[in-house]
Amino acid sequence: MRSEEPVPLHEEFIYCCGAATHVLKCGPWKDLSKDESKNLPRLLFMIIPGNPGLAGYYRTFIQALYCGLNQQYPVWVVSHAGHCKPPSGMEMIEDTDIKELEDVFGLNGQVEHKLNFLKKNVSKNIKLVLIAHSIGCYITLEMMKRASELQVLRSVLLFPTIERMAQSPQGKLMTPLLCKLRYILYMPVYLLSFLPEGVKASLVRFALRGMKTCDESSITTSVNLFSVDCIANILYMASQEMMKVVERDSTTIKQNLKKLIFYYGIGDSWCPQNYYDEIKMDFPDGDIRLCEKGLRHAFVLDASKEMASMIADWLQDDLTKL
Repeated sequence: MRSEEPVPLHEEFIYCCGAATHVLKCGPWKDLSKDESKNLPRLLFMIIPGNPGLAGYYRTFIQALYCGLNQQYPVWVVSHAGHCKPPSGMEMIEDTDIKELEDVFGLNGQVEHKLNFLKKNVSKNIKLVLIAHSIGCYITLEMMKRASELQVLRSVLLFPTIERMAQSPQGKLMTPLLCKLRYILYMPVYLLSFLPEGVKASLVRFALRGMKTCDESSITTSVNLFSVDCIANILYMASQEMMKVVERDSTTIKQNLKKLIFYYGIGDSWCPQNYYDEIKMDFPDGDIRLCEKGLRHAFVLDASKEMASMIADWLQDDLTKL
């Protein structure tokens, strides 16, 4: 643990469903799987990332959220399967004969990957608050649909890409690239992967230069994107998103409406404001909010603390009832 970390932060690289997975855990609780421990918290906050689903992007966010919750509950973020550069000596895919999941890096595989992680690492008696970002919101709704036994107290869906992704302004731009041309991107990434780490960091800084205050952990995390394996898994999952995230799952939303908080952005080119207007019309009783602070879709780059403090406020009532 680095001395400048203001709160206890535990980092692990594990295999889940046979794929390399990066887990960041905020708080003193490292193992939540053993029922008999008297010190188990009643609640786990679990972050389901967007894409790229690198845990490091959420480092500042989980620390701020942990502090905003008065350090009473663990806050974990689990990377998507294969969205990390494993440490040396660890392969992207576990070397076993057992084929754990047919397509772990695809969208369906990522849903099963999160359910499998919970099953193996979190006691059934612990209630969950799922905080999902972007495609993580689609994954979260799927988790709630497939595993109704999960004790989900709340799901907070931030900038939710849960419908018509390929038809969104950004989707129209990216779909041809992701679905037909993504292999062309591998070669430049492969060549760039040989650059010294310092040069990679400078390239990332240059790419993010438009931001007034860019989170330092975003820069170090983005250096992982120079790994061909990592980028291949990210782009493969993204190509599936364009094809599979078509219709909003209104049935699952209706069944879980009281547990859901939606937070849409203004000018978000992945889930434009008309998606917000329509879901608000379809679910007038739902807790569906529109961002008034001008936060960007990729809020982790520069607004992690602001977002964490809003979420801690939203959940105050739920937590006092526990």
